[in-house]
Amino acid sequence: MRPLIILVLLCCFSCNNERTLLLPEIENAEVTEVLDVSPAYIFYDKTLPDSTLLNRKNLISTTNWLINVDKRLTLNQAIPKIVLMQNKKRNAKMHKNEAAKNYFTCNDTSIGNLSFLEFTDVYYEFTEATDPSTTIALIPQETNQDSIVSNYHLQLPIQINNSNKFKIVDEVTEMINGTHSYSEEKRVTEFSIQLYFDKNLSFQDYISVKSQFRGIELNQFNISSTEYVY
Repeated sequence: MRPLIILVLLCCFSCNNERTLLLPEIENAEVTEVLDVSPAYIFYDKTLPDSTLLNRKNLISTTNWLINVDKRLTLNQAIPKIVLMQNKKRNAKMHKNEAAKNYFTCNDTSIGNLSFLEFTDVYYEFTEATDPSTTIALIPQETNQDSIVSNYHLQLPIQINNSNKFKIVDEVTEMINGTHSYSEEKRVTEFSIQLYFDKNLSFQDYISVKSQFRGIELNQFNISSTEYVY
């Protein structure tokens, strides 16, 4: 199946000699093959107002989607197009396949071939906050209507920008280690990490950061399915 996917990509690129798509690079991806697919392309085109050209005419709602995003685009340029396609599939009323997933296509330098990063359950949200707080938040979670005692949800917001994108593993690990006292003092039953991405990060940076999280020991933390772009 992999050679067929490559052929499909090459056919798209060769249809216009002036239009190329540079895939983001990744190493040692977990997914290297996806069956039953249809592709979409988000090109970098500096002649357009937002430098972004979307080609989604070949998408079939019941298949797995391969979203090919040019790595030179910023999140501010690429994410609105990605959300547009996510909503198209999520809001489909007919010919819907709940098992179909969405993937970003990447160039896996460790194998010299394509690989795929799933983002089916990711929800993107733009926020006006330019400097999201990195203060650990404890959110009370009432056990029942009559109870005074509450459990707590510990939220760990992580801001990712050009200054820390290469050292995010160390930063997250340090912040996780700093939450032990909260767990001891309060009855914390839910732990989550919230990711805040600078809108000026390139899509390559975004993929690189996402891949770094595979190497972090998260302990009891879960990464929120909502990702914020500021």
